[in-house]
Amino acid sequence: MLGPNRFAPRLHDVSLAELSEAGIRGLIIDLDNTLLGFRETELAAEHLAWIAEAHDRGFLMCLVSNNFEPRARTIAARLKIGCVPNALKPLPFGFMRALKHLGLPRSQVAVVGDQLFTDVLGAKLCGNLYTILTEPIETHDFAITRMFRFLERIVLPGRRR
Repeated sequence: MLGPNRFAPRLHDVSLAELSEAGIRGLIIDLDNTLLGFRETELAAEHLAWIAEAHDRGFLMCLVSNNFEPRARTIAARLKIGCVPNALKPLPFGFMRALKHLGLPRSQVAVVGDQLFTDVLGAKLCGNLYTILTEPIETHDFAITRMFRFLERIVLPGRRR
């Protein structure tokens, strides 16, 4: 239940060609420390290029974040992708709203995020969605996230710094 299907150092390292070949047509993407560093407002050029390539390849995308609405919606609008703010991950409801937005069966959707206990667990609770765990962009986190990072190091020894 806690094991991701795949690991990637960063979002832009996720192979869109491989996902497409595997039948993935939709992407649910986490915001903080996956797409954008904690409290950052400007996306890295690599991530902008990755999103543009995903659009070009015909992927449907939705941002699912525990972050508040103004930040999440502003970034999603800039990227021209759907958005589910205040998702309350790992509860499955935000993922279910994203699936409805994408209009795709679970078997054609992958979730990309940096946290095992929110992104991966939430995706699994939503019907065992395909998951890709990335390394966090930066080490600064909320206090509760620091606790989860500690637990991640226990569950995934050698995988987390």
